[in-house]
Amino acid sequence: MHSRSGSSTLRARAAALGLGLAVAATSATVVVQAPAAQALSPVDVTLVGINDFHGRLLAARDAGGAAKLATAVDSIRAEYGEENTIFAAAGDLIGASTFESFIQQDKPTIDVLNAAGLDVSAVGNHEFDQGYDDLVDRVMSPFDAETNPRGGAEWTYIGANVKMKDSGEDALEPTYVQTIGEGDSAVDVGFIGAVTEHLPELVSPAGIADLEVTDVVEAVNTEADALEADGVDLIVMLVHEGAPTTDCAAIGNLADDTDFGSIVQGVDSSVHAIISGHTHLAYDCRIAPADAPLQPRPVVSAGQYGLNINRLTFTVDADGQADPFLKVGDGSEIINVARTEDPFAEDPEVKAIVDAAVAVSDELGAQPLGQIAGPFTRAKAGNGTTENRGGESTVGNLVAEAQRWAADTQIGFINPGGLRADMLGESAEGYPAVLTYKQAAVVQPFANTLVKMDLTGEQLKSVLEEQWQPEGSSRPILHLGVSDGFEWSYDPTAAASEHVTGMWLDEEPIEMEETYSVVANSFLASGGDNFFTLAEGSDPTDTGYADLQAMVDFMDEFASSQALPVDAEQRSIGAALPEGAPTSYAPGDELEVELSSLIMAPTAGIDGLVDDEVEVSVGGESLGTFAVDPTVAEGANDDEAGTASVMATVPTYHGAPEGLVVTGMTTGTEIMVPLAFEAQPEMAVVKAKRNPKGPLKAGKKKLKVTVKVKVDGEPASGKVVLSGAGVDKKVTLNKKGKAVTRVGPFDEKGVQVITVSYGDASDTLRFKVR
Repeated sequence: MHSRSGSSTLRARAAALGLGLAVAATSATVVVQAPAAQALSPVDVTLVGINDFHGRLLAARDAGGAAKLATAVDSIRAEYGEENTIFAAAGDLIGASTFESFIQQDKPTIDVLNAAGLDVSAVGNHEFDQGYDDLVDRVMSPFDAETNPRGGAEWTYIGANVKMKDSGEDALEPTYVQTIGEGDSAVDVGFIGAVTEHLPELVSPAGIADLEVTDVVEAVNTEADALEADGVDLIVMLVHEGAPTTDCAAIGNLADDTDFGSIVQGVDSSVHAIISGHTHLAYDCRIAPADAPLQPRPVVSAGQYGLNINRLTFTVDADGQADPFLKVGDGSEIINVARTEDPFAEDPEVKAIVDAAVAVSDELGAQPLGQIAGPFTRAKAGNGTTENRGGESTVGNLVAEAQRWAADTQIGFINPGGLRADMLGESAEGYPAVLTYKQAAVVQPFANTLVKMDLTGEQLKSVLEEQWQPEGSSRPILHLGVSDGFEWSYDPTAAASEHVTGMWLDEEPIEMEETYSVVANSFLASGGDNFFTLAEGSDPTDTGYADLQAMVDFMDEFASSQALPVDAEQRSIGAALPEGAPTSYAPGDELEVELSSLIMAPTAGIDGLVDDEVEVSVGGESLGTFAVDPTVAEGANDDEAGTASVMATVPTYHGAPEGLVVTGMTTGTEIMVPLAFEAQPEMAVVKAKRNPKGPLKAGKKKLKVTVKVKVDGEPASGKVVLSGAGVDKKVTLNKKGKAVTRVGPFDEKGVQVITVSYGDASDTLRFKVR
């Protein structure tokens, strides 16, 4: 493997070692002398660039694997000269990592990049996930088996625009200089680091409370002037900020008030190349800065996860008489590390580190997170094994709820492609079963972070409409997992962008102009899987909270003392009216509607997780119960499993109901289908809700009943009577016409009915006791 000679004098590392050295507010550089054979002027200098590695140790569909990455870098050293090659990065090497690295605080990633001979890197936002002190005192501090067993990065982290808030002094080395060649033909190559100015929004404020992030362009230009004055021959910017597209023309035309446009245009032409990251895109462009419009320079990024590397080769006139330039016809390229044609071998030293990390992760991954009461599964087609990303699933809704809870938002979304396995747990005796770290990790292996944003009701509708994918997509529907409390109805027969018929949050209608707080993983939040509206949310904030960590914390909170129950309540149901259906209904009218999406495959057949009938009501008056057909199509790629045909006479109701209410008799699913009903004279109207919505365990759990009563549209007073299922109880309404009480537990098994009465008006609660 490649190894570096010489020494480095890192002030930041001195601070990390507790030497008490002040970090001066200067443009001092770190100089590393790399011995090389005598070279003739001009000198070729080759740079290898990576970014956003995020601890992806193993090869995957979007990752090259650390062992192949090391070989790919060494192949460049072999071709262009080890003494003439520098390995550099643009940040986010650690943090938001997969389980094999995450479980050891990214120590395996530090070790493989040390072995691969990384020389220098800008800091990214994820380097600060555990705070500035952790970065300096652990990651950047030398390895010590006793005092620092999970640190020891041997490369130099630089960040010119990261300052100490109180003093304005450099919080990290701003620059790094490495010398290529010797004597008169020696060439000094200088690197300037910078991190996105959005750092304070992307990590925990407490972790960087002592830091100030300054203007990238100003900080880099200041350091470039100092390096140029010191006679540095080739100046390269390493920046953890990136382009929003891979289209070089579009990058070149970015407005100068955009994050990346300000960098590519505003950084002085004395900076000869820009190696970037953060947006996880791969590009290899030539873009001229504003101060030298006829001198385009390389602006590159390698994408993400070690899938690619950038290679840049310059010819530098060591006597300083000419600016450096890319070699004609051989200047730069993006090299695919995971290529199948002429594949890279796995470096044995790095592979040994990765194998050891996997072994440790297997051991640590066996640690229990808590218990689950049943299987949380992805949706499946009719054969019970083929994944159906168009269907609603118990694991999707669980993950969305865990992320909503972790991010403290109103609504959580998860893409079905982000769920790579069912969450089954381990038990020799069935359920409840123990869920381990590793089992949770394989469900969400991408180590995405949670991104918070604000969406209007209109934007929420757009997100739901985007589940029906653009024409020609490999999957026509991608059903989002949705957090508890958010429900919606749709018409499966409607035209594109017209499917969603209603949305509710905690039983209140979503208002189109109102703003709601939403969380999604970083893939979805950037518009992944064609969910473009999520990328348009206002005030987006990357929490730095890994999705796996959110599930770990959720299990600790809710499943450490009792098994986490499987929530089989639907978040959405389909409803289609026949052709020629009336625009509104009144008592006595005949109503027909085809319901769908009433089960979550493959939960059919699992006791308590599937409805075999649903009740349909309007204004608290029942139209009857209707059988559910649980058939799942063999090649299903949608959410239509679980259908029921409703044909009934509209009963007498009072007021103006907003639609039909569909209630699952077993799961407790309760979602409204918006239909227009003609207003009838107001009388007493009773509405009763229950919690939990799902089945109750015989003799164990009580039922919480919430009752609201209105008379002529105003809150009622007096008492309501609860009767049936062994209950005979009177409860007084408060000034808002509301009463809350608890009844049970219930010993008799099967479907139970409680009637809540106020004079001649009533509502019924149906629930199952197991």
